[in-house]
Amino acid sequence: MINIRKTPERYESKFADFIRMCADAKAKGVTQVVVACPSVIGDDYDEVMENLSRLADNGLELHIVNPMAKK
Repeated sequence: MINIRKTPERYESKFADFIRMCADAKAKGVTQVVVACPSVIGDDYDEVMENLSRLADNGLELHIVNPMAKK
């Protein structure tokens, strides 16, 4: 399969923590990650697609916390 993704400008610096989280999860054998809100994976289409692709590349499932859930 040919990689046709175009990494958004300044992506690596903006999402350094997200990239690190994916690498750490994969290294530890973790298969699922949880984020507090959808904005963690991006502010626009390109960022969201890049981050979803990175999750898939690392074999990770994404879970987003329900903001309406009781604490």
